[in-house]
Formats: sequence, structure tokens, C-alpha cells
Amino acid sequence: MPKHHHGNHGEKAKNFKGTMKLLFHYLKPFYLSIFCVLLFAMASTVFSILGPKILGQATTTLAEGFIAKVQGAGQIDFAKIAQILLFLFMMYLISAFFSYLQSYIMATVSQKVSYNLRKESSLKINHLPLRYFDRYTHGEILSRVTNDIDTLSSSLNQSLTQIVTAATTLIGILIMMLSISWQMTLLALAILPISAISVFSIVKKSQQHFIRQQKYLGNVNGHIEEMYAGHTIVKAFNGEERSIEEFKKHNENLYRSAWIAQFLSGLMQPITVFIGNLGYVGVCILGGYYAISGQLSIGDIQAFIQYVRNFTQPINQTAQIANVLQQTAAAAERVFEFLNEPEESSEENAIALPQDIQGIVTFENVHFGYQSDKIIIHDFSMYIKAGQKVAIVGPTGAGKTTIVKLLMRFYDLNSGHIYIDGHDITTWKRHDLRNLFGMVLQDAWLFNGNIMENIRFGKLDATDEEVIHACDMAYVDHFIRTLDHGYQTEINEESNSISQGQKQLLTIARAFLSDPKILVLDEATSSVDTRTEVLIQKGMENLMKGRTSFIIAHRLSTIRDADCIIVMNQGDIVEVGTHEDLLQKHGFYYQLYNSQFEPEEA
Repeated sequence: MPKHHHGNHGEKAKNFKGTMKLLFHYLKPFYLSIFCVLLFAMASTVFSILGPKILGQATTTLAEGFIAKVQGAGQIDFAKIAQILLFLFMMYLISAFFSYLQSYIMATVSQKVSYNLRKESSLKINHLPLRYFDRYTHGEILSRVTNDIDTLSSSLNQSLTQIVTAATTLIGILIMMLSISWQMTLLALAILPISAISVFSIVKKSQQHFIRQQKYLGNVNGHIEEMYAGHTIVKAFNGEERSIEEFKKHNENLYRSAWIAQFLSGLMQPITVFIGNLGYVGVCILGGYYAISGQLSIGDIQAFIQYVRNFTQPINQTAQIANVLQQTAAAAERVFEFLNEPEESSEENAIALPQDIQGIVTFENVHFGYQSDKIIIHDFSMYIKAGQKVAIVGPTGAGKTTIVKLLMRFYDLNSGHIYIDGHDITTWKRHDLRNLFGMVLQDAWLFNGNIMENIRFGKLDATDEEVIHACDMAYVDHFIRTLDHGYQTEINEESNSISQGQKQLLTIARAFLSDPKILVLDEATSSVDTRTEVLIQKGMENLMKGRTSFIIAHRLSTIRDADCIIVMNQGDIVEVGTHEDLLQKHGFYYQLYNSQFEPEEA
């Protein structure tokens, strides 16, 4: 199935409000901590705002003492200045302490939120239908669970406290400025609208590029992940050039979107500083006039100028927060989109499996398509007795695994029913249903661990004796004992001591151990030496005794022995019958048989 990228990430969070609402729902368990954070942030800010005003008093005391000294009417009161400065130092210390506390709590909260989201994502992946993985690349899914959750937690950490600090600073400084001189305050405020308008127009522009950046990051990750995973194949087919070309393309997209996003967000600072400086000049001129006419003390003017200086900071911050919040919303939306993907249908009303399953399989008017508008199996019905062998044949890419995927409910039918022993398979839990099946597939899937652990994967509570018995039945016990560490031999990607055929035998042993009622075999053994192939055939024949088997058949002998053959082409079932019946029909099977199987017979 073609993998296509889903959704358009070219705009900002499609639903900012809804996403934020959801996010607050996630923060619910931490409301108390967040309340403390906000409280500490406010306290920290208030204490630091009082600073300039108190420093102004020290300056006034110094200036007045200096003038008195020059006029010979008194001295500079250093004791009073020292007292004021000590008080100031204490204020800043308290402010720093509160700031530390709020950072500490907030870091804990944001990490816990991302921990919970990752946990949910991990559970989610196990409940997603296979259709989801047909639709997205691994890199994209990875990007949601790693990058997007990272972005979410780090921006959450910043934005919450910044919002409070910015708001408190804005209100606090305004009050302090008004308490000094309302005329100067009005002059300082006149500059703000210009600053705000220019900043928000930049934020609006940069936002779409930030989202594009997240999307392209997913593409780059996906490409890298695929190239490293298929690293040998890329080398074998001299695909390095093409791979590098493609990477270059993804990388350039990422570079462009990231560059524009960073450049635009970098513009905010210089623009606001420039506009702020204009206001600053006006305030200095007016302040000078008030000082000469004696309407204001020098310390107050110094404090006021400092407040004007600090006043643009929260406005810059607000713009930056708006940016960060948009980033938060975009990342959160992608995470929530993932968490809200439709899961496999619920199993609440599932019934327990009967004890003695025989393995009678019935297909009744089965219709199925990987996409609802493209039905590939039309009205397929068939009755398979317990213990029968069903061969599934067809050219490469004919969709031979589709039947198996439907039997094991990796995909649900569009309409029709599949019964095992007369029970509709949708009435059982998927887990129970899949327990009935044993699989031996073409690519023998083994994980890092020793041979014993790999085989025990078929039945986790099996004893060592049972594992060894299963290996015996699969004709692999002898081979394992020839290895240096026997059953404790470690298997990993570099296991050179174990051939493809021997890995296949291990998966047959795993199937023996799980003692399934129904078997699914893919008997492609093209890459196996003759001796091992004989063993694989014997092992599989042994395994099939008394079990209903579905065999994706590549061998003539298997096809002839089958009780029934399903012939597939381009995803659809074109013919069904025994070997002799199908040959007499002179249909698709007849052509396939003559082109594919004749030479093998000779």
C-alpha cells in the first residue's frame, strides 16, 4: 500500500482554542503546583519591580546631601544610603528565591506531563489498527512521540511562568510609573501601540514557518530512520547517491523553513528596542524639564527612566510567549491528533474462547478493501474442515497475506463474517483469537536475546523441557547443541553463526511451543541450503499434523497436497478449488501453474 503523508501541517494549530482546552485538561492533576508556581512568579516579580523606586531614594538622598555639602549646609547621609541599599539587597534576594522555587516546581510539572503523554503514546501505539501504520511513515510517528512531546514540555515550561511574569511586570511597572508622574507615563505609553503592532505582525508571519519546520523535521527523521534501518540495502544497490540527494532535498526544506522562522522571531528584538529608544528619548527630555523646575526629585526621574527601560521587556516577552504558545499548540495538536486516532474496535462485550477449538474455518460473504472505496475481495465464501490444508497461491504482490491478516483480525471486514468452529471471530478478544494461531513467516523474526528466550516467546510460561521438546519436534535441537553456548547462545543483528534457514527452524520451534490450533505458514525458502530446506519441510509437515493450515505456497508438492487452493491476483481471489479442478478450468491458475511450476517438476 502506498504510504502517503496525511494532513496538512502548513498552517498553525488548526484549532488553537480546542487544543489549549485539551492541554489544560492534561494539566488538571497539577493545578495546585501550577497555582504555587504562579504565586511565586508574581511574588518574585513584585519584589524586583520595587527595586528601582528604592534605588531612586538612595540617589535622591545622595544628590540632596551633595547639594547641601556644596552649599555648606550639611553632609551626605551615608548611613541612610547604606540602610536603603541593604534593604534593596534583601528585596532582590527574596525575589531570586521565589524565582528559583517557581522554576523548580514548573520543571517537575512539565516533565511529568511529558512522561504521561509518552506513556499514553506508548499504550496508544499498541491499540492502533494496522491501517494507521499503512498511512504514516515510521519517522512521522516517531516525530510525534519524541520531537512534538519535547517541544510541548519545554515550551510549557517557559510559557506558563512567562505569562504571569509578563503580566505582573506590566501592571506593576505601570502603577510605579503613575505614582511618579502621570504626564511622563502618558508619553511613554504613546510609543506602545507602534511597538505592539509591529511585533504581532512578525509573530503571525513566523508562526506558519515554525509549523512547517516541525513537519520537515518529521520528514528528515523519517528519511534518516529508513536509510539507517535499510543501510545494507542502500549500499548494495548503490543507493547512496539517491539517498543523499533525497536527504539534501528534505534538509533544504527544513533549512529554509527553520531559517525564515528563526530570522523572523529574531527580528522582534531589534524592532522593539528601536521603537523603545524613541520613547526613551522623549521621557529623558520631559524628565529633565521637571527636574529643573523642581517638580520631581532626581531619584524619581532615575527610577522612572529605569521603569521605561524595563517596560518594553514584558511586551517583547508577550510577543515571544505568543510565539511559544503557538508552537506549544501546534505540537500539542499533533500529539493529541495521534492520541485521538481511532483505535481498534472495543472488546468490552467479548466472550471467552471455548475450551476445545477444533479449527473449522468458515468465510461467509467476505468483502474487504484496505481503503473503503477500493474493495479487493468481493463476496468470498468458503468452508474449511478442521485439519485441512489450504494453499494460497498467486504472483508476487497478489495480496496473499490479506487472507491471513483478516483471519487474525489485523484488519476488520467491510462486510461478511469469518467463523472459527461456528463462532464469529469478532465476538472474541483479539488477544485470545491470535493465541489460536501459530505463524512461521518468510522473514524469520527474532529479537535480541538468547535462543531459549526467542523460542519461549511462543509461550511465555513454558518450562525449559517444553522448549527443548518443541525444538526436537522442529528438527533444530541437534543444531542448537552444536553451538558453543547451546540454548544460551545470544542472537543479535550480527549473528553470523546462524543462517537464514536455521532462523526459520527456530520460528517453527516457537510455533510448536505455542501449540496453535490454526497455522499460518509462508514457505518461501529460496535463500536456504538443501539440507536445511529438507529439515524445514519435515518440521513444517510435523507442525501441520492435525492442525488447520493456511500455507502461502511456493512449492509444487505443497500445492498438490492441499485440500483446497485459493488463487489470488491483484488483491482479489480469482479462483478456488483443488489442484485437479483448477487445472481443468484452464483459467488463471492453469497459466500460473504452467509458467511458474513446470521447471521445478522437471
